[in-house]
Amino acid sequence: MDSPDFASAFPAAAFDRRAWPMGGRLDYWHAPDGWALRRYRLGKGRRGRMLVLNGRGDMIEKYLEVIDHWAGRGWEVTSFDWRGQGGSGRLTDDPLCGHIGNFADYIADLRAFAADWRAEKPGPAVMLGHSMGGHMLLRALAEGMRQPDAAVLVAPMLGVHTAPLPRWLAVAVARMMLASGAGDKRAWTQKEDSERQRVVRQKRLTHDPDRYADELWWRDHSREIALGPPSWNWVAQALESTRELAEGPGVAQVGCPLLILATEMDRLVSTAAIRQVAARLPNARLHVYGREAAHEILREMDPVRLDALGRIDAFLDEAAGQETGL
Repeated sequence: MDSPDFASAFPAAAFDRRAWPMGGRLDYWHAPDGWALRRYRLGKGRRGRMLVLNGRGDMIEKYLEVIDHWAGRGWEVTSFDWRGQGGSGRLTDDPLCGHIGNFADYIADLRAFAADWRAEKPGPAVMLGHSMGGHMLLRALAEGMRQPDAAVLVAPMLGVHTAPLPRWLAVAVARMMLASGAGDKRAWTQKEDSERQRVVRQKRLTHDPDRYADELWWRDHSREIALGPPSWNWVAQALESTRELAEGPGVAQVGCPLLILATEMDRLVSTAAIRQVAARLPNARLHVYGREAAHEILREMDPVRLDALGRIDAFLDEAAGQETGL
């Protein structure tokens, strides 16, 4: 059966991706231990409320375009920067190192944040997670966090793409680096001024050089939100947490409607692992793009990006109720 042409239903509209939308609120939410997480909210919420969880190394600014889209469809959209990245501080003296002691810290933040967020208002509540955010969302749900009315995982980190190394060797290398005392050091180099490295990184993330340039613009204009490679401890935690989630019993207990978008060409997360986990989810549907999409599906060229938005919107209309009052 032919796929629906969602892209044609969403003609590109002018949006300034290098400015905060009018009417949004940027502030800080404090975790139970007092750590400040930078938070952003946009939209009136006539439809309900949406929580958007970004990926490793990301910041809210990268997703203003899609946040504005969903706010325009009637959702009150909330997003935040994970502990240790974006505008939520750092966990080492190296401001460009993406470090975390334990992924359980991310889960604790998400559970507390989501509980406060759910308590603010009644009505439909949906959640969306990209990459690491998708992993954290599914792991939190598998560990018993209150389930939303619907959830979306976009290129979720349900397995790490370790090629050219086999996974077992990547695990061994990470453990060796931890044993050497390098746990809070960068796992690889990233030369900020290397045009070649920027091109390589862009192709891993998106086919759209303009949207990739937007990320660099935000990083250059707000250096405090810029982040580079992860620490070795983050790498080790990612390998272990994805394995435990894929093999553990909790995934089968996540019964809320789930839409998963992935791409065969992902070079950051494992598409094979996404397929395997999706098959264990009792109420999930999966769509996998081909060569047209790299990892950042929601920041791709418009034919892919608009198709993805169309699929998400149609899914949310079905799973969380039709639009009202728009």
